[in-house]
Formats: sequence, structure tokens, C-alpha cells
Amino acid sequence: MNLEKILIGNQIWSPRNLDSSSFRNGDPIPEATSSQAWKKAANAGTPAWCYYENEEVNGDIYGKLYNWFAVTDPRGLAPRGWRVPSNDDWAVLAEYLGYEDKAGVKIKATSGWYKDGNGTNESGFSGLPGGSRDDDGTFKSVGHFAIWWCSDEYDSNLARYRSLFYFTDNLQFLYNYYHKGDGLSVRCVKNEATSGWGEKIVRP
Repeated sequence: MNLEKILIGNQIWSPRNLDSSSFRNGDPIPEATSSQAWKKAANAGTPAWCYYENEEVNGDIYGKLYNWFAVTDPRGLAPRGWRVPSNDDWAVLAEYLGYEDKAGVKIKATSGWYKDGNGTNESGFSGLPGGSRDDDGTFKSVGHFAIWWCSDEYDSNLARYRSLFYFTDNLQFLYNYYHKGDGLSVRCVKNEATSGWGEKIVRP
């Protein structure tokens, strides 16, 4: 799977949320449409994905929602050459765009946000409010917030995320954790970047 890419500072990001139904090695990621199937995956600690409200049209707009077990599966969720960003990756993005309290408006899409909580999309990130799915299978808040997994674990039950809300331009971070069985969006960052002198940097 080849992703589109956009340079933001020294980082290369995909301008769309991930919409893959297979791991890097080609193995399928199980789709969990029913609340029962979603909860079962959460309780078992196994990978799962879904569309918001199980509507494929939402995948065309927002990409898929993944639980954290899909994010960190050793088979690799991100395509070859890409990775799910860490909290530090997000921090680098935020710093380049003016830090967390100013970055949000620059990565929000120019339309699609509740009550005109749109951004300028100055960065080209095109962030859209894809909502989430709780570990019990409940969908919530499409149009109201965007929420992306970080690759950082907090403890055996929780992991970090980054989020944007329609009513603020702050790119929420740090002491925020979601249950690993929840379904959030995923945005990928490339394993290579550029230095200030235009040299390519390749990360392992």
C-alpha cells in the first residue's frame, strides 16, 4: 500500500488517516462490526478495525478506526517505510506549527467540523473529525473531534493519543490516555525525513 505524503517541517506525514484492512505482511486485520465482536477483541487484546457506525462511506472520509492492539501488532499496521507516530513525533509537528496551543488550526481541514470549528489547513495535514469507538462498541462524536493513536503505551490497559476538538485549536497531548480496546484513527509518519540542509534522514 502506497500512501500519499506531505512534508511538514522535517517530517513526512500522510495527509489522510489510515484506511488499511491488512497488516504490512498481508495478513488481514479482523473487522469487528457488532458491539459484541468489538468488546470481545478489546477483552482478548486482539487487533480489530471498523468504520464509524460501520458505514463504509465514513471510511472514504475519515479512514478506519483501529484498536491499539492493531496499532502495535508486530506484523506492522503502517505500510513499509512508515510508522504510527509516537507522542514525540506529534510534539515535533506541534513545535514546528507553533506549539500545541496554535498547531490545531493549522492541521484542521477547512471544512467538515461541527459549528464551523474548521481550520486553515496551512500545514496540509487535512485533519478531519472522525470520532471514536469505545471499548464497549459505542460510537461517538464524529464531526466533533479527531483522535489519533500514539504508539506509546501508558500501562497494561491504557495508551497515549492526540486529539483535536471543534471548539479549540489546541492539539491535546501528554496526560491523555485511552483504553487500548477503544477505536481511534491512525495517521502515519514516514521513517525518513529531511534535515535543515535538505539531506535525507532515514530512521530504522
